[in-house]
Amino acid sequence: GFAEYVSAPENALAMKSREMSFEEAAATPQAGLLALQGFQKGQIEKGQKVLINGAGGGVGTFFVQIARDSGAELTGVDKKNKLKMIKSMGYHQVIDYRKTDFTRTGERYDLIIDNMSTRSFLAYKRALRPGGRCLLVGGNLALILSSSVLGRFGNRKVGLLMYRTNEGLDEMTKLFEAGRLKPVIDSTYPLSEAPEAFRHYGKGEFKGKVVITV
Repeated sequence: GFAEYVSAPENALAMKSREMSFEEAAATPQAGLLALQGFQKGQIEKGQKVLINGAGGGVGTFFVQIARDSGAELTGVDKKNKLKMIKSMGYHQVIDYRKTDFTRTGERYDLIIDNMSTRSFLAYKRALRPGGRCLLVGGNLALILSSSVLGRFGNRKVGLLMYRTNEGLDEMTKLFEAGRLKPVIDSTYPLSEAPEAFRHYGKGEFKGKVVITV
């Protein structure tokens, strides 16, 4: 019935895979599509260096699955308790953000996708190679809003990754059915425990996605 479908562009419907649980279907659309759209917009090529800040969350855990066959070198940044998990998923390098500022290591990247957006424009510039770009997904609202005006430094650019609602759901389903992608679900909560789910989410210790079941 209706529960077998999720929204797609222009009010169309996209059928979830029969092999996909409802929890996995709920965990996929926004974070998974942001990862897919970031991968596509980043135009990643073999041999490039890519960094994901917030690699242990929803976008980061989807991105590595989409990008790990691209031939790019992937670096994931997150808390210490998530590093083992993201390393096992395919990140080549991992950084504990509490110990190391990735914009001050001397490394430069062709693409940075930042789910936290806590650095300054100059810090991003320092961490980008010539021709590189940084895509902001979430975090500091003032930084995100000003990125379209202040975010260009020569041939380096800091900009906002604009979420295109449900664009790419069919491709996500194909990746899932091919065994190339699986949502990482940290925990599930019944609807009656939604406040506790949000408290858990707010602590920032979750890996992947937190799902509320109905």
